[in-house]
Amino acid sequence: MKKILLLLFIIILAIGGWGYHQIQQTLNQSISVQQDQLLVINRGTTGKKLATLFEQQQLVADAKWLPWVLKLQPQLNNIKAGTYSLNGANTVADVLTILNEGKEAQFSLRFTDGETWREMKKSLQNAPHLAQSVQNKNDEELLQLLELPTNNLNSLEGWIYPDTYNYVPNSTDLALLKRATSRTQKLLDKLWAERDDDLPLKSPYEMLILASIVEKESGVQAERGLIASVFVNRLKHNIKLQTDPTVIYGMGENYNGNIRKKDLETPTPYNTYVIDGLPPTPITNPSESALQAVAHPEKTDFLYFVADGTGGHKFSRNLTEHNRAVQDYLRWYHQNKTDKNKTDNP
Repeated sequence: MKKILLLLFIIILAIGGWGYHQIQQTLNQSISVQQDQLLVINRGTTGKKLATLFEQQQLVADAKWLPWVLKLQPQLNNIKAGTYSLNGANTVADVLTILNEGKEAQFSLRFTDGETWREMKKSLQNAPHLAQSVQNKNDEELLQLLELPTNNLNSLEGWIYPDTYNYVPNSTDLALLKRATSRTQKLLDKLWAERDDDLPLKSPYEMLILASIVEKESGVQAERGLIASVFVNRLKHNIKLQTDPTVIYGMGENYNGNIRKKDLETPTPYNTYVIDGLPPTPITNPSESALQAVAHPEKTDFLYFVADGTGGHKFSRNLTEHNRAVQDYLRWYHQNKTDKNKTDNP
């Protein structure tokens, strides 16, 4: 009897050892992963289904031992549904670790300062693994879905906070937009409550409009307070804003890179050489620095500015000073053009 029991013990020990070896061999089995390959785990995925998925995705040629691995090592069987990146995974054990941690693949989408809603919408459409739900909706519908204030032209322009947004696969573009517009709305409400008392603006939306103009007029953050002061002063004195970016926005697809005198004289709702005050909507999606500049502009008596040829602007208090600054810029421009022609054609 003792010999039989000993024999059974040896057999069980051998089977156990062989099983342990198979489990370890399965866990250490190398996987074949394509660059940026994703693995989608549905709810209710069993060990058998996971083994089939591994084979279908060609991660391994044979995954028949995988269900036993999960049964005998339950710490690896807390697999969470989701979409996972396999970058950096080399073995079956690596994949199981990723699935148990539940950290889904992350993608990112960048909305740049000064982009228009039209440009941002294209970025949304081209974002990988982002579920599309807004492309066929008009701005009026989106304003309602995003719980934003309506305006005369039902435009979403200006409401999207420029930043980088991370998202997991199959999240929706609407959810991402909600995050971006909520940030603008919260920031705008805050800055409106903290704004300087003497601003000639009637609502937070007018602040958003003016900030969009400041955004397009200068990429130099240090001078945005001065840019804002010019527009604030002109509004206070009932002087037309006369800013080229509004003309360009109003031209839409007719803009080819040049503004002619005819364009400055052609009426559009956005041509601030023709209309009084602010255009009806923002002309871009402004950054926080542009909004800050409008909420707290520099205290100046400037009414004009023109490019100075170095990336910044020359500010003037009256038309005489401004005309001199314009002539200085034109001299710089023609000299720079002449020097460039000499360099290009020695």
